Amino acid sequence: MSRVQLALNVPDLEASVTFYTRLFGVEPAKRRPGYANFALTEPPLKLVLIEGEAGGEGGDTRLDHLGVEVDSTETVTAAATRLKEAGLATFEENDTSCCYALQDKVWVHGPGHEPWEIYVVKADADRMGQAPVQDPATGARRTARGAADGDDRSAPAVAGCACGT
Repeated sequence: MSRVQLALNVPDLEASVTFYTRLFGVEPAKRRPGYANFALTEPPLKLVLIEGEAGGEGGDTRLDHLGVEVDSTETVTAAATRLKEAGLATFEENDTSCCYALQDKVWVHGPGHEPWEIYVVKADADRMGQAPVQDPATGARRTARGAADGDDRSAPAVAGCACGT
């Protein structure tokens, strides 16, 4: 099964969990400190909530990244090949520990620099994980939600942790 992922940075995890539980009528599939996700079948969506990275006045919720969760590493590999052949810059991560999960993934960026990942969850992990990622357009390496070396901008990282489990 494939499903779209929407990862949000939220200023108040508890308030967000309460809201989305009421909105979708289900409890989170996973809860960890500063992290929750909802694995919905209708609509097929992985909603990821990450606390403490929200920006804007009053701590508004903002987009962290988008993704497509797939069933296998082979599907991730096929997607990476297809994206490269389509002329898109990609960055691949294999066996990366990210957001309480061991994952394989490939990243691309849309024309507005929005990060998209295609990923598979291989196993649960006991830590959030903040594996370094690379901006395929510039080659700059960043930690998830962190600045590149020498980059003092307060903007979020170009690509972040998948947080998909």
